[in-house]
Amino acid sequence: MLNHSGILAALLQRGRTGEGLRVEVSMFEALTEWLSNSLYFSHYGGCEPARGEASHPSVAPYGPHRVGDGGMVIFGLQNPREWARFCQGVLGKPELTHDPRFSDNPRRVANRAELTELIESRFAGLTVTEVEALLEGAEIGSSPMNAMADVWDHPQLAARDRWREVMTPNGPIAALRPPASLSDVAPVMGDVPAVGAHTEAILTGLGYDQDAIQRLRTGGAI
Repeated sequence: MLNHSGILAALLQRGRTGEGLRVEVSMFEALTEWLSNSLYFSHYGGCEPARGEASHPSVAPYGPHRVGDGGMVIFGLQNPREWARFCQGVLGKPELTHDPRFSDNPRRVANRAELTELIESRFAGLTVTEVEALLEGAEIGSSPMNAMADVWDHPQLAARDRWREVMTPNGPIAALRPPASLSDVAPVMGDVPAVGAHTEAILTGLGYDQDAIQRLRTGGAI
């Protein structure tokens, strides 16, 4: 979606200048953009949004799992090959590969609670970093489950210079640059307007004259 909007912007620029642009979109920055409402709400509103259910109804293990240092790691297994690597390299119990309770995905889903207890008992003596290393060694896609503050302070956003300061009626705030970066084109990031800041300009553009706008204002409509 963001590549699409970036390409359209580049095509408009090419139509005006005759020169092409390079469009770059990072998956991480795209997902951070999709989180932006919760991210700003959490950072500036001081209230972490409640988590929803993250497990998968028809795949197990899949979702967040508790770790001994109080953190959580989210991961999912997609096929028998990954299950075998998980048993061997993460759980350290290769015999579970063919355990009748867990030998295929339908059985793992049916015995999800027992499987989760087994996994979390293995993770209980480990840190998130140690669990991540085991999962990476077994080539299992995973990530620590971050809070919004962890995303806000993520070093990758700072390293890629993704933050800009914009003004609001209540003072300056940090805001993320648009995820689609265009070569040699600075993103347009205007100030956040106050309520009603553009009312008169919009109504004028719609054909209202000053007398009509004043009547609306007097009547409390605007």
